[in-house]
Amino acid sequence: MKQKGVLVLEDGTIFEGTGFGVEGYQTGELVFNTSMTGYQEILTDPSYHKQIVTMTVPHVGNTGINLEDVESSKVWVSGFVVRSLSPIVSNWRSQATLDDYLKSQGIVGISDAPTRTIVRHIRSKGAMRAVVAHGELAHNTNALLEIARASQDMSGANLVDDVTTPEPYHWHTASDSQWYQHTENPESPLIVAYDYGIKHNILRMMADRGMRVTVVPATMTADDVLALNPSGVFLSNGPGDPAAVTYAIDNIKNLLGQVPVFGICLGHQLLALALGGKTEKMRFGHRGGNQPVKNLLTDAVEISAHNHGFAVTSDSNLQGGEITHVNLNDNTIEGLRHTGLKAFSVQYHPEASPGPHDSLYLFDEFLDAVKSGNPAEKMG
Repeated sequence: MKQKGVLVLEDGTIFEGTGFGVEGYQTGELVFNTSMTGYQEILTDPSYHKQIVTMTVPHVGNTGINLEDVESSKVWVSGFVVRSLSPIVSNWRSQATLDDYLKSQGIVGISDAPTRTIVRHIRSKGAMRAVVAHGELAHNTNALLEIARASQDMSGANLVDDVTTPEPYHWHTASDSQWYQHTENPESPLIVAYDYGIKHNILRMMADRGMRVTVVPATMTADDVLALNPSGVFLSNGPGDPAAVTYAIDNIKNLLGQVPVFGICLGHQLLALALGGKTEKMRFGHRGGNQPVKNLLTDAVEISAHNHGFAVTSDSNLQGGEITHVNLNDNTIEGLRHTGLKAFSVQYHPEASPGPHDSLYLFDEFLDAVKSGNPAEKMG
């Protein structure tokens, strides 16, 4: 039997639909994603911690859920909003329906929601706090509005502490060879990867190229990282406000110039802050698999996957660093490098799974550059 689902925004706007997933309510920042595929990768991306995700693609759930393509060990979104939840699953790899998967993970979803209107509202008013509910409480919108207004704001929130690994571990799993070709690498350089909310496909991309990867907690000191004698250090993606993760900024400052450093997404923002730059909250962020980015070093345009609500400000003083990539939709900074300090980063996701794959070359350049001792010289 179908039950009412409701989405209540902090500005008092209410959207109704049909509940699915677990009954109850959850709070989070309401955002939208324009990807046409890959909903289970979105659900399990730790960068979506404390966010309610609205999908713009109208039909969701068609391919079910498999346990091979997940980006982490659990679902991290706070809630999931779709226009039409497919009643039929048609995929040979499927192991569960989307509804059953969200139930098993304790996640609230609503379908039959006016997602086009929701997205237009966010684009006009900006991302904001919200609550999604399914079941009895969905009928008490006044109470839900108070819950939404009392929930955590994303600005100033250090969410890395919630998602990082508690202990170091070694990653050995490469991509399935039928999907991605592996490269033999007899040198097997050691990469220490800071886990700010790292995605599995980032680790797979490094393992595919023969890199040995040790994943460490976000709080590990620079001295302890250097004691592992890495050939390079990777700064991962993750959730929340980068300026609030002060210990990570301090650690990166102490690593710069010591070993080659490569950052993605939150790692890019943290690198910019360590260089003396600034970050700012975007109005509604970039989330999707169709963002055009220009590589200023080559003039090539890459279609790329994004998931970020903060950006490095255009007036940032990067102390000798330079901008390498820009977003062609709004000219926001998408990449930087500092050749003197052996560091580079991109705001977008070159490891994008299921795609696009225009930017996979960055992992090849990271590998080549780690061998040479300076990845920044290799970009482009």
